[in-house]
Amino acid sequence: MIDVSIIIPTYNRLWSLPKAIESCRTAGCIVEIIVVDDGSTDGTWNWLEQQSGIVPIRTENWGKDWAVQTAMAVAQGEYVRFLDSDDWLTPDANIEQLELARQTGADIVLAGYEDCDETTDVRYVHAWVDCDDFIAQQLGEVWSSHYSAFLFRRGLIRDIPHRQDFALRDDRLFILEAAIRHPRLAVYRKPGFVHRRHGGERLQRTTGFRRDFANWTFIAIFRKVLDMLEARGELTLRRKRAAISTMWAVVRAFAKAYPDEAAEIVDWFYRLDPDFRPPVRPAVSLAYKHLGFARTERLLRLRAVLLC
Repeated sequence: MIDVSIIIPTYNRLWSLPKAIESCRTAGCIVEIIVVDDGSTDGTWNWLEQQSGIVPIRTENWGKDWAVQTAMAVAQGEYVRFLDSDDWLTPDANIEQLELARQTGADIVLAGYEDCDETTDVRYVHAWVDCDDFIAQQLGEVWSSHYSAFLFRRGLIRDIPHRQDFALRDDRLFILEAAIRHPRLAVYRKPGFVHRRHGGERLQRTTGFRRDFANWTFIAIFRKVLDMLEARGELTLRRKRAAISTMWAVVRAFAKAYPDEAAEIVDWFYRLDPDFRPPVRPAVSLAYKHLGFARTERLLRLRAVLLC
């Protein structure tokens, strides 16, 4: 019986992949390491074919979501975790999270994680923050860590895909879909993995249309999940306010290019919470009231351009 399946999608990351794989080899439990090479051109596949103790899979560069889905179809572990190929697990995270899962019957073992600056090698620990409403937490009420730090019962997430339609924010939708299933939770009080922070976070930063599309995707995910909660009779005011607070900065960023579409989202905020008050300066709030959101954002954008 396999205890934990670890899924590592990779594309042209041979420089970091050996460290990621080695961190998954854990004494005291049976680990299945599934590495999906999504069409790399840097020799990754040739290297994987020479390795022992892993399950190598080759796909044709359809992206991370399809790579993960391909791995999930063959995973055999009682529990599953996901790891990017330039990150690595902390020592003992697998075995200790697994033991905690079995002691508590948890469907998800939560944890914080460490950041490691790739230039300075300086580390910073993001400790897990407790919250009595896991859904509100995942909607943004408080910090909610990264899902690579979590250990999931495979039976809970077997039919939750990494959805290609939301590929730029697929992990956010994934954990929200898991949260609304009301999983039994346990908390591992040590960091679960180490995230390699690249210079300027170049892998996470987007510009132009890709940035706007990422913002729209983020908003669409929250609208989808709030609709699902409402259909279940579980959309509390607390959860509405958590989501609105999280979306506000994204909506304003989106408004720089698409003020009318952003204004529709703001109108939806007011329908969700009639007491909603935009967290802006009094002058801007007054402009929203008398000129409307879209016109105010256009004027603010023009002012910023003129001041440059």
